[in-house]
Amino acid sequence: MTLTEQVQAELRDAMKSGQRERLDALRLIYSSLQKAEKDAPGEFGDEQAMAVLRRERKQRLEAAEAYDKAGQDDRAARERADVPVIEEFLPAPLSEQELAALVDAAIADTGAETMKDMGRVMGLVTERSGGRADGRVASALVRDRLSA
Repeated sequence: MTLTEQVQAELRDAMKSGQRERLDALRLIYSSLQKAEKDAPGEFGDEQAMAVLRRERKQRLEAAEAYDKAGQDDRAARERADVPVIEEFLPAPLSEQELAALVDAAIADTGAETMKDMGRVMGLVTERSGGRADGRVASALVRDRLSA
């Protein structure tokens, strides 16, 4: 079963059980997946679907942050409510220790020594993490290691 089919099955279950908030989140997710599938040239697989879900998660968190700054706590809470539903379909994020080990390995493999090498290190961390690393945390770790 593809990721899109899993979301569709969960959508049906939420409809049957009357879980309104979950249903709304799943509809938005499913709509984004369908749009991406329609817009994607060639084959649309689970890797592309996970990229869509990661993008949707990031958008929700950024929107919630913007609503918080604007003093619209209720809208921020609605945006944040979608995040756990999205995360159900994503692989578990790397722990801090796993991410630190990945960053250290990437620095060693690229031979990075200064902040000028940050882009190469981040590229390798992003590639090796398979979307399981939080970009902000990884960036902070790389910056910390290279500036030391």
